[in-house]
Amino acid sequence: MRADKAKVSRLLKTARGQIDGILKMIEEDRYCIDISNQVLAAEAMLKKANREIIKGHMEGCIKEALESDDGDEKIEEFLQTLDKLMK
Repeated sequence: MRADKAKVSRLLKTARGQIDGILKMIEEDRYCIDISNQVLAAEAMLKKANREIIKGHMEGCIKEALESDDGDEKIEEFLQTLDKLMK
């Protein structure tokens, strides 16, 4: 993985903490909108972590593949991932 591992780990641990908090809110029968807002916050944190991972992939793996004239497979792989991200 080419992304900043410390940064990605921190983002994912924060998301995990948010999810643990959401589960506690559900157990405590908290207000639905408050729970929903926390779910949105956790989703945003996961998306931010994924952006860092994708950025690292583009700056490392894809760049190297293009420089060695072996980029077609990496580009196709990235486009498939991009399709998933856009859904």
